[in-house]
Amino acid sequence: MVRTVNGDWLIRGRDGRLGVYLPSADAVRCRAESVPGGPWGPPRRVGGEQRLHGGFALAQGADGYSHLVAWRPTRGDEHGLVHSTHFRPLLAPLDWHPFGHPNKQGARTGGPAVAVDEAGRAYVFVRNRGLGVMTVNQKSRGGWNAWHDLRGSKVHEELAAVTAESGLVEVYASNPDGILRWHQEEAGARPVAGEPLRVPVEPGSLSALPTSKENTTLYYTDPKGTLYAWRPGTDPIALLPAAGPGPVATLRCVLEGHDCTVLAQHAASGRIAFAAYPTEQESAGLWWTESGPRLPPGSRISLAEDAQGRVVAASVTPEGVLRVARQKDEPGLALAAWQEIP
Repeated sequence: MVRTVNGDWLIRGRDGRLGVYLPSADAVRCRAESVPGGPWGPPRRVGGEQRLHGGFALAQGADGYSHLVAWRPTRGDEHGLVHSTHFRPLLAPLDWHPFGHPNKQGARTGGPAVAVDEAGRAYVFVRNRGLGVMTVNQKSRGGWNAWHDLRGSKVHEELAAVTAESGLVEVYASNPDGILRWHQEEAGARPVAGEPLRVPVEPGSLSALPTSKENTTLYYTDPKGTLYAWRPGTDPIALLPAAGPGPVATLRCVLEGHDCTVLAQHAASGRIAFAAYPTEQESAGLWWTESGPRLPPGSRISLAEDAQGRVVAASVTPEGVLRVARQKDEPGLALAAWQEIP
């Protein structure tokens, strides 16, 4: 079984060190650089000895803290959601703390998604037993508020949660009719439904990236294999054929002095494909360039910037083999050779 990850799993901590969060059979393991750009420490188990089930979701707040959410088995075939916070890559994450089930109790209902608002509060989204979307968020002074039903119908399992540049939280879902969106209208408020986008969508292909103070761009693939970019209030834009299945990894960064968006995806060839274009200027065109060794099906890719502002890509295979490549000190998005992290 391929363990899933919802959200960027390669992050830069407050102290400039890069860290990764990796799923294993019944746990999440984290690794971090010993110093920015230096060797990597050994993997450590997140949150104590509790057993987990089916992957995890991860989000990083503006304060640099990481929030992790996962399912754990409780009794019989039942499961519950748990949360952990990680303050710095070289410190141990907090223990897993339970915060409930979207239907009060029962089996796992779908992969969770998490986003962190500007006040550092985690907002968790997950499909419920009726195939709608439920949400729950942390209180300002600790603990969790009550679950709230966002509704929706026939929602696919994978959700995409994101924090906009405004600090407000959004979440996207797909169903047989298209794309559903919920967003906060003010800080601390419950997300409300936006106008749905009626388009054919390949399940499990959503990823979202804040691309300006006004906009979040959602990326998705249609059943014919075309990758699209969509900003609410506009028409979706066809970009190019998707390099492979699943969502694209995204990063907004500066390349040669220009605000650019970088996309990466595990290609059908087995290698990692990259594309870059001026942010929100899809008309400029983009194309895939493949890099690195051929990886087995189910491998994952994540993007981040290091302490020197260089683009860093990380890949991990289902067996847990981690590789990292950094941007070269030259124009464009040239990457140095991929390094396997022992």
